[in-house]
Amino acid sequence: MVHRTPWVERKFNFDFPAGIFPDIVERLRGTPARLEDRLMSLPAQILTRRDGERWSMQEHAGHLLDLEALGLGRLDDFERGLETLRAADMQNRKTYDANHNANSIENILSAFSTERAEFVRRLDAYDDQFIQRTAIHPRLNKPMRVVDHAFFIAEHDDHHMASITELIQLFGAQ
Repeated sequence: MVHRTPWVERKFNFDFPAGIFPDIVERLRGTPARLEDRLMSLPAQILTRRDGERWSMQEHAGHLLDLEALGLGRLDDFERGLETLRAADMQNRKTYDANHNANSIENILSAFSTERAEFVRRLDAYDDQFIQRTAIHPRLNKPMRVVDHAFFIAEHDDHHMASITELIQLFGAQ
């Protein structure tokens, strides 16, 4: 198994052309379906099972839901022309406090799908000029365009999808 780089250690170079924005939006549009495909057939005892202190599959899905508000809020920041984007809670209190394992996977996936549809709807409405608008990402401490913000979220989605896949393989739930 390949050792994965922790999310907070990832480095990003936002040097790709803005013209790949539609491709990135499609990745984002597809995440709810990919999550459903990976999780809906699994029993609750597997979905909520942890590997030590690591989040369960259901908590990873819930975490993606929890961060939709941040993604939408950062779109607000770009629209307002703010210099710096709002910061994420790097302690992930919202996810820990939500107790996603006590919820149903159906509720989590439905809420995530609804929130993500709103995010994608807003992205779909932006023009070439707007997607190149920049603001400073507070943790990375570097300029980020709207297209980069979308890419960052798509990468974060895939990071958690890979974590879910690791747990599926670990628990023999394929």
